[in-house]
Amino acid sequence: MARMNHEFGLDRPLPVQYVDWLFSALQGDLGRSYFTTIPVADSIFAALPVDLALAGLAILLAVLIGGAAGIAAALRQGSRLDRAVTAVASALGTLPPFVLGIGLIIVFSVLLKALPAGGYVPLENGLGQWLRFAILPALALSLDIAASIARQLRTSLVGQLGENYVTGAVVRGLGTRRVLFGHALRNAIGPALTVLGIGVPMILGGAVVTEKIFNLPGLAQLALQASGQHDVPLIQGTLLVTVTVVLVCNTLVNIAVLRLTPQGKR
Repeated sequence: MARMNHEFGLDRPLPVQYVDWLFSALQGDLGRSYFTTIPVADSIFAALPVDLALAGLAILLAVLIGGAAGIAAALRQGSRLDRAVTAVASALGTLPPFVLGIGLIIVFSVLLKALPAGGYVPLENGLGQWLRFAILPALALSLDIAASIARQLRTSLVGQLGENYVTGAVVRGLGTRRVLFGHALRNAIGPALTVLGIGVPMILGGAVVTEKIFNLPGLAQLALQASGQHDVPLIQGTLLVTVTVVLVCNTLVNIAVLRLTPQGKR
């Protein structure tokens, strides 16, 4: 025990251990796993591409599904489609990703036998094969965010479509598509982009259980395994990388808001 404590530096004061780890982490050295002695950075960078690809696909699906639903509901305010989008978005917002994942497996894997229920194929093996295994977990992670985007975009776009500048654009003879995408949507998209920024940590957090359900070898499963084994260096490394990814994504969302909205450009 004494030899192992000395080897891993656990016989030193805790502040000293933390400062040493922090300086090493800034240089890319996250230490070694207590159990496998494999460098933590190697384990993380082997699992990180799975999470980045899955999160990227989930964000893309959330934007496409939520954006299309929100725009359609706003353009047909008060119609059956509007009420249906609102009801479905409200229902999806109450379901956690693991419940959606189980439901998707039952429908598409068990009943329809159209998609695999689990496993993972790297993107290098072909886009089609990767998509067959990634679409269900990405969809499970994206539907909650898509519902929030749809609600926010619908509410904001309805307000913008009633503004005087939209009426003036229509009177001047501008087409519906130009009024919508060139004027109203640019003013209404801010809240939806903010929801997307908030959704990034939700996607990464939901991946912990989702990856377990779909048997994916991602960073979330690595963190879950490290927590079960009390593997402190691996836990610290996964948390540091996860926080970094969240901060980078939120920064990109803020830049997008400044670039896309007229208020940001002023």
